Amino acid sequence: MKEEIMKNLVVLSGAGMSAESGISTFRDAGGLWDKYPVEQVATPEGYARDPELVINFYNERRKQLLDVKPNRGHELLAGLEKYFNVTVITQNVDNLHERAGSTHIVHLHGELTKVCSSRDPNNPHYIKELQPEEYEVRMGDRAGDGSQFRPFIVWFGESVPEIETAIDFVEKADIFVIIGTSMNVYPAAGLLNYVPRGAEVYLIDPKPVDTHTSRPIHVIRKGASEGVAELQKLLGV
Repeated sequence: MKEEIMKNLVVLSGAGMSAESGISTFRDAGGLWDKYPVEQVATPEGYARDPELVINFYNERRKQLLDVKPNRGHELLAGLEKYFNVTVITQNVDNLHERAGSTHIVHLHGELTKVCSSRDPNNPHYIKELQPEEYEVRMGDRAGDGSQFRPFIVWFGESVPEIETAIDFVEKADIFVIIGTSMNVYPAAGLLNYVPRGAEVYLIDPKPVDTHTSRPIHVIRKGASEGVAELQKLLGV
């Protein structure tokens, strides 16, 4: 069986993965956090204070998905599934990995294309995948439990339910690839601590990244598309 000898390749992707597709990163100068304070649009308190503002903010982010496409980096990662057991763990809330053809994705910070209950956000019964014509969520749109539909996004101060799933995959990685993440947002940044000692680690980022580790890392100082192309060469595929 081919599957049995395939190595496990685990990717951790962040905002830099989608930057080439035209999705603005939050942390860079001119990024979204400059325009909207985090407290206003990405915390439970901000949502409690002004749910309409928050819902509209994510409506805009969601509509942006209709204008962007996966970049070459997303597509090349999807192509690696021919050679490896690939799991993409992403901090991104866009659906570009899915659209590029990746089949095994763990979304740590939620998904823009879904809404959930305000009362019980992680209850799968009330999580709804929106079709593009439903991307405009309004006040008064209700989940099955009667509460307002809220964005299915993990906000600052909320727990990250998928982190345990992510850790399980990282612990089995033969190859671990970090792409376009500042490694400053926990618990995602802590995933490097779970990579097995014998695994190869690659980091793709045009800017220097402090990984807070002494382990050897193969750094590729490029953006996502060029970086994943170089990774392919280094992996011999």
